[in-house]
Amino acid sequence: MEEDVRLMKGNEAIAHAAIRYGADGYFGYPITPQSEILETLEAEMPWETTGMVVLQAESEIAAINMVYAGAACGKAVFTSSSSPGVSLKQEGISYIAAGELPALIVNVMRGGPGLGTIHPSQADYFQATKGGGHGDYHLIVLAPATVQEMADFVTLGFDLAFKYRTPAMILADGMVGQMMEKVVLPPARPRRTDEEIARQCPWAVTGKPATRKPNIMTTLELDSYQMERNNERYQRTYRLIEENEVRYQEYYTDDADYLIVAFGSIARICLKSIEEARKQGIRIGLIRPITLWPYPYKTITGLSKRIKGILVVEINAGQMIEDVRLAVEGRVPVYHFGRLGGIVPNPNEVLDAFKHNFPEAQ
Repeated sequence: MEEDVRLMKGNEAIAHAAIRYGADGYFGYPITPQSEILETLEAEMPWETTGMVVLQAESEIAAINMVYAGAACGKAVFTSSSSPGVSLKQEGISYIAAGELPALIVNVMRGGPGLGTIHPSQADYFQATKGGGHGDYHLIVLAPATVQEMADFVTLGFDLAFKYRTPAMILADGMVGQMMEKVVLPPARPRRTDEEIARQCPWAVTGKPATRKPNIMTTLELDSYQMERNNERYQRTYRLIEENEVRYQEYYTDDADYLIVAFGSIARICLKSIEEARKQGIRIGLIRPITLWPYPYKTITGLSKRIKGILVVEINAGQMIEDVRLAVEGRVPVYHFGRLGGIVPNPNEVLDAFKHNFPEAQ
């Protein structure tokens, strides 16, 4: 089969990939810098070709609750927003996690806090990886660095969500959402029939005959002991995900004396910094976590036993650095460099920050 190669924005790639995945529904609300997801879906009109529902809800809260309802029926449904919009969705995300339902949430981050700017940021790391809503729950969090990954992670996110019956999030920043690159779109999948959904998702609310008790989806449990058992079941699922779904990329780590850890689009900038550093005789490696949860603790722990220090680079005031420090356990110094409010550092700034924190490396 001939590849379908396009030049498009990261946001557009998400929309096209969702249609080709055979998604049953999208429910969202426009907010910069992710509005092209909804706009592209509306332009493509998949309701005429695949039967996919595309609905601009009256609010972010309405959108996430529509996702909750669709997921309860075993449908492949998703939503997208940007930082303050995802904040509004947090209660619904917690409900979906407690209901053990598969769903995909896309967050194209912008500068904050508050309404902030419309420029790129990575300051929603805590919100995504630590459970921004209430209760002890996790999301599977995928951090794309390219437009190709924006498309690929739609399939991966949906597949993992259904495999573990838990929500997954694509945590992108405004830069990768808005940049244009070549992308190979995935082949189209047929949407599942209601019979296939009933067979694959026996837990789903599928409209059983009146003579049978229908499945009821609720996250309310008045018995504290039962709620504890529910939480124990969630935790078993999370441990399984941690054992099987950690993803990351390594660059130049075989001979590295130092390490940079960065995710998303900033990792691409850091790679340029590292290439320049190596021309100057400074051996730096890069770890790019792809799953921000589950996090590649073991890999960073292993590398920390033979390197001299780590610089964590993020477009925020320092969030992922907490996980890096947990992995390192004090073996080597760990420093942070980041820009705030939607400003993206360039490779020279990153290299200067490295030299400032590790002058002995020069």
